[in-house]
Amino acid sequence: MRKIGFIVLFLMTAFMLRAQDDVSFKVICKKQVVVGEQFQVSYELNSDGKNFEAPNFNNFEIIGGPFSSSSSSVQIINGSVTKTNTHTYSFYLRAIKEGKYTIPAATITVNKQKVKSTTAEIEVVKDNSVITENGSKNTAGSAKDVFLEASPNKKSAYLGEQITLTYKIYYTIPISNLTISKAPSYSGFWTKDVTDNNGVLQQSSVVKNGQEYHVATIQEIVMIPQKVGTLTIDPLDINCIAQIRQEKQQPKGYDPFENFFGDIMGTSYTNVKKEIKSQPIDIEIKPLPATNKPDSFKGAVGQFTFTSKIDKTEMKSNDAFTVTYTVSGKGNIELLDLPKPNFPPDFEVYDPKITTNTKNNSYGLSGTKTAEYVVIPRVSGNFTLNPTEFSYFDPSKNKYVTLESDKYELKVERSANEGSSGIIYAGGQETIKVVGSDINHIMTVGNLKKAGVLLFASPLYFIIIIGMMVIFGIALVINRRVNKFNHNQVLVRNKKATKVAKKRLKNAYGYLKVKDQSHFYEELSQALWGYIADKLNIPLSQLSMDTVREMMMGKNVPEDIVNQFIELLNSCEFARFAPGDPDKKMEELYEKGLEVITKAEKNLN
Repeated sequence: MRKIGFIVLFLMTAFMLRAQDDVSFKVICKKQVVVGEQFQVSYELNSDGKNFEAPNFNNFEIIGGPFSSSSSSVQIINGSVTKTNTHTYSFYLRAIKEGKYTIPAATITVNKQKVKSTTAEIEVVKDNSVITENGSKNTAGSAKDVFLEASPNKKSAYLGEQITLTYKIYYTIPISNLTISKAPSYSGFWTKDVTDNNGVLQQSSVVKNGQEYHVATIQEIVMIPQKVGTLTIDPLDINCIAQIRQEKQQPKGYDPFENFFGDIMGTSYTNVKKEIKSQPIDIEIKPLPATNKPDSFKGAVGQFTFTSKIDKTEMKSNDAFTVTYTVSGKGNIELLDLPKPNFPPDFEVYDPKITTNTKNNSYGLSGTKTAEYVVIPRVSGNFTLNPTEFSYFDPSKNKYVTLESDKYELKVERSANEGSSGIIYAGGQETIKVVGSDINHIMTVGNLKKAGVLLFASPLYFIIIIGMMVIFGIALVINRRVNKFNHNQVLVRNKKATKVAKKRLKNAYGYLKVKDQSHFYEELSQALWGYIADKLNIPLSQLSMDTVREMMMGKNVPEDIVNQFIELLNSCEFARFAPGDPDKKMEELYEKGLEVITKAEKNLN
């Protein structure tokens, strides 16, 4: 019996060793790839196995995997039927740096025995020449299948001259789920997003470098340089999901109808994550010419017109009139300073009401900026309102241009109350009103009689006098503090930051309810930018993500809150381009907006 048992054990061991010898576990990949190229590595097993253990791809970036697939083949030779099962485990990698590397072995368990795959040598090179194996084809997607390009409309500009930067994505394979991973800071530029696609990417076809691509505009930014020199725009980083075709050799006798829908003729499709970025851009910013610069130049750059209008030229003293100055055109309309007219010394002039209306498109910023003055002549006579000069620099003509408003002759007649103010001004043009201009009639009363006790010189009289003096003193102190507060614009902006942000968020919530994506993202973005600009007193010309991060860190705001704030700003800029459920996305960003402003407020007070 012992001999029989020994023989059985020997035969079983020999059978297992032979079966082990018949197992083929090999790695299949390219021999040469380009730096930045994505390529496929497959481990192919011709038997049934389990507990697949992936290797460590130290010298490559893993984009996706492992993705497993199976196939089977049947062979009939001289009446003998043989069936073979093939299992494939695929990875998508990106080449990081030049050099020769080894694709390591993977491990799998077959018949309770661990089996190691073969290894392969691969070379990563600079140029675009790629050697492929005879008879093999890999279409896993290279850096040329999908890429992002940043295109400024000019590489050289004057200080204050607007530049339009367009981000376009080119692709030959299906892509989806576009999300921003890192946005440029646009250091040295005042920027405004003028993208106008209503959240839907408009696609077209174009031939580039001999290859036909689908192309879509991701974002358009108007940039106005605020300093001279070579300014660098960092890359924009975007993540997307690409649908990649996977091809593999099939064993002899493969029946394509066996897995018709999932793997037709050896071809299947896999979704993998791709990270793409635009190229960095250097833009040369030139100073404005110093020669022939007019005294009335205040920094306007572009092409403009300058007009004025007055509501009346004949009036009585102490009557208010309105004069309006308007700059229209294309350029840095939101940043320019309107000229201040010179009024006669006997005219009382209130601070102007400034109104800006702009149109945003791929051609840049255009629109109007208006200053409306309310003026009250205090004396009668004939006066001249001289023309006001407005100067701008025209980059297309490379010269300064000076324009003049109209000249107005004013006839002011004497009014009955000249010399006294018949006007009350309560801080806004809408609140100017004329008070009563006559004396009330004497009111007749009944029989007068002497009271029992006189108030004058009595103790109660002195108590009332002292009380009135105390009240007057308190009112005077409060009034001075209010005036000081109102004159301190930094403090005013700081105190009103939260109130303005809440109003913006309330507007955003209204648009959320009616599912108006465009206005929702605009209000939410304005709430965030406006809050931090007012809270930290950041001028519009210096407002950027780098500046926000630097100043928040300088105020000892925790780094995680700073990162949340910056991340939310990025999300607002790009959420409208990302596919998915817009309602859920809008509601999620709104909640994050409330949360991050609340956290920032606690740390900035």
